Amino acid sequence: MILSEKFLKKTGFDTLSDFNNNLEIQIPVNFNFGYDVVDEYARIEPNKIALVWTNDGGEHRNFTFADLKEYSDQTASYFQSQGIGPGDKVMLILKRRFEFWFSIIALHKLGATCIPATHLLKKKDIVYRNNAAGIKAIVAVDDKGVLKEVDLAMNESPTVETRISIGPQGGEGWKNFTTGIEQASPFQPAECPSKNTDISLLYFTSGTTGNPKMVAHDFTYPLGHITTASYWHCIEENDLHLTVADTGWGKAVWGKLYGQWLAGGAVFVYDHEKFSPADMLRVISEYKINTFCAPPTVYRYMIREDFSK
Repeated sequence: MILSEKFLKKTGFDTLSDFNNNLEIQIPVNFNFGYDVVDEYARIEPNKIALVWTNDGGEHRNFTFADLKEYSDQTASYFQSQGIGPGDKVMLILKRRFEFWFSIIALHKLGATCIPATHLLKKKDIVYRNNAAGIKAIVAVDDKGVLKEVDLAMNESPTVETRISIGPQGGEGWKNFTTGIEQASPFQPAECPSKNTDISLLYFTSGTTGNPKMVAHDFTYPLGHITTASYWHCIEENDLHLTVADTGWGKAVWGKLYGQWLAGGAVFVYDHEKFSPADMLRVISEYKINTFCAPPTVYRYMIREDFSK
């Protein structure tokens, strides 16, 4: 099943002119990616692979859409218990951990606003974002450096009520994500958690000139990435796609979430601490990646390697 076909008036195009003139995305009323894509796949193809995750320590996890529905529901219920609801701003600093996918889908289901952020932020960066956006909660990777910078920002971040770590290293004031979702009550979705015009995603620009600026996307934003996956990445049903990007950057949702699932493909995630072009090529070969997208610098390093291997 390719769900993108449900949202396109026409899927095949003879020429570029035909594509430019006749591509039309049909936007439903109150579209919500969590329910209309993730939960819909879980209903019609529960065993369809959605996410293949591995790391440089040799760990490996496969998640079906049924799994992602279950985990995102648990996460949504846990977030609700922490007072997170429609319109609340939640910052995710999760590197390439699979909990990012649980969390962003859960926030969509709640009608909350997700603010992905890089683990490279320092105290002043976190303070600025917390106050500029009115962030209510932070979910962070279990990294001592990241947790320390968040802690240092707290005295100057009056809107932040909750800090959640996905591992046990979070000290005083931190709640444990894994324990929280395991003990969560059954999730009860709201009848209409979001409207198309509500803010689903909020990114901060890199701040090349002046302070970073907030860039908001509404709940219809995922539908725009049908073109990314189907007509740029050229993903076909059941392909395994790898985009090289940390989840703190916009490229992650372009290439590791929305369009790829809408196109019927699966997302591959390699959770590594240090980029090695030879290692990345090994992973691509081992997992039989079908389609690939990377920043130019990454690609340039890779094509210099010995492809005979």
